[in-house]
Amino acid sequence: MTMTHTRSAYPAPVADLVPAARDLADELGSIPSRNQLKTRLRIGAPKANQILAELADYVPNPATGTETAEADRTEPVADLAAAGPAEAETRELAPVVDAAPADEEPQETTLEDPGTPDPAAVADTVAAPPESVAEATEANPMRARRRLATWPVLLLMLPATVAIWSGWVGLGQLAGFGPVHPLPGIADSFVIDTSITLPIGMETYSAYALYVWLSGRAGAKAIAFARVSALLALSIGAAGQIAYHLMSAANVPAAHPLITAAVACIPVAVLGLGAALAHLVKEDA
Repeated sequence: MTMTHTRSAYPAPVADLVPAARDLADELGSIPSRNQLKTRLRIGAPKANQILAELADYVPNPATGTETAEADRTEPVADLAAAGPAEAETRELAPVVDAAPADEEPQETTLEDPGTPDPAAVADTVAAPPESVAEATEANPMRARRRLATWPVLLLMLPATVAIWSGWVGLGQLAGFGPVHPLPGIADSFVIDTSITLPIGMETYSAYALYVWLSGRAGAKAIAFARVSALLALSIGAAGQIAYHLMSAANVPAAHPLITAAVACIPVAVLGLGAALAHLVKEDA
């Protein structure tokens, strides 16, 4: 009389499956995936998720796993040698009868409805994306998001640059900025109009401070300093443009002494702000 291996109609509870899952973790040297648990323990997705939750704090022991794996490989041989021919044949045939393809969802049957799969397992299989897709999305969450076009900023910069440049140069000329000979006695014909230092210095710093602030790549101190100084620089730039256009519309020959003093300090202030921001960015790097 031969014995046949039959699967129990009552699914094993999660508490009874956790030790086997720990043995699998020791054998692999890491926490197994959901598909590995489903294949090895022949369970559905809901139980695999519950077992993974139980193994969240478990630290696999590779040495124990190796010994267990070697014991699993040697024990069946000894058992088959000691068992009779009929029992040995039954043990060899049982895994073949019970084995299920790895790519199919194992079904757990009950006495009430042995042919109906677990609805929770089916819902979990349909709702959960493939592990490879989920891992790719988690590794690069910005991959699926389309990048916005930035080329319209170039069109905005052209008229703004012309207007800002002319306003700063005009204000500088009203405030005493003008042609100078930086190399007297060496190159007397070399002349620079110092009024161009206002648009270059002020607007360059404004753009750089905005970049440090909005990029979020610097440290907290650098971002805070860049935010305050960028708003301050833009406010000073707007005030300078307003002052120039008001004086130009009124045909004022020269700027007020207070305006001249404020404009004269702009190159020095820009140098100090730029050096401070650069030091903060380098310090946080």
